[in-house]
Amino acid sequence: MIYKDFQDLHLSALGMGAMRLPVLDGDDSKIDREAVRTMVDYAMAHGINYYDTAWGYHNGNSELVIGEALKRYDRECFYLADKFPGYDLANMPKVQEIFERQLQKCGVTYFDFYLFHNVCEMNIGAYLDDEKYGIFSYLLEQKRNGRIKHLGFSVHGSYDVMKRFLEAYGSAMEFCQVQLNYVDWTFQDAKAKIELLDEYKIPVWVMEPLRGGKLAKLPKAATEKLKGLRPDEDIPAWAFRFLQSIPSVGVTLSGMSNFDQLKENIEIFETDRPLSQNEMETLLVIAEGMLGNTLPCTTCRYCISHCPKELDIPSLLALYNEHTFTKGGFIAPMALMALPEEKRPAACIGCRSCEKVCPQQIKISQAMASFAAQVG
Repeated sequence: MIYKDFQDLHLSALGMGAMRLPVLDGDDSKIDREAVRTMVDYAMAHGINYYDTAWGYHNGNSELVIGEALKRYDRECFYLADKFPGYDLANMPKVQEIFERQLQKCGVTYFDFYLFHNVCEMNIGAYLDDEKYGIFSYLLEQKRNGRIKHLGFSVHGSYDVMKRFLEAYGSAMEFCQVQLNYVDWTFQDAKAKIELLDEYKIPVWVMEPLRGGKLAKLPKAATEKLKGLRPDEDIPAWAFRFLQSIPSVGVTLSGMSNFDQLKENIEIFETDRPLSQNEMETLLVIAEGMLGNTLPCTTCRYCISHCPKELDIPSLLALYNEHTFTKGGFIAPMALMALPEEKRPAACIGCRSCEKVCPQQIKISQAMASFAAQVG
């Protein structure tokens, strides 16, 4: 197992994420406890020492099951991460209640790592309103009391949202968890987010390294091209080798849902094999090809000045592309919830004034109508 130095700790470069644990009868709330124990035992035996869970994973059962699996081990031989569930605004006034319950559910007296969960457009205002909700102050207090060893945040929001959070709390953040893979390097502007974190000297934790499994299997032409460069490398390994090529990446979390995935990922992380410049360029070209069905918006913003409703069309198209590529998901609907109704896709009146000045000749009105129908 490769290890990464973080302050005075040696963390396994591969962490076990507990969002996609094996389940029974296809029911996400019914975790296969025996299978999880087997996986944790194998992970511990093969060097994984970082485990990540959260309040909402598996309908609230992930913390319980991971806690049960880990309690059989000495508390000093693993690092446990949990998160404050700010993805639900109803939780904002309940930071103390939730934190105490999380410790209880996990069966521990402290968390090695604790995060503001899912900083995004919907919750950035509440997270930054410390006078009203006191989340930041409370978590700092728990850190002073030794119940949180290291404080950080995860982010699904835009670069601008992330920058607002860092301007307010950056000096107290020790790590950041970002959706990072070779598709999102440009698609979700992950490259700029990593550069921003580098400015703050904040180490990167990775989530969605395989983009929900999309990068575990590629089209035949892409597969053959990569096999020509590294005949001995399986396709999923390329996603992890990409991450090994980014210096600020510390822990890469993988939500492994069965034993075979765990075993395969551990084997990949036995070696550190970053990509050459040619390999990196090849992979990013493949990623660009995977985005072929998305709209080619270049964010020139000509459209905005011609929209009678003053919609932020480039931002809406970026969310449309995310929703289209992911074939659903929570990111786009969550971001739209933060907008007033008159700024959402449904507010488009189909006048096509924007289309007359679009250099890419995007059929914006059709995209807005389609998007509104999908997200309500």
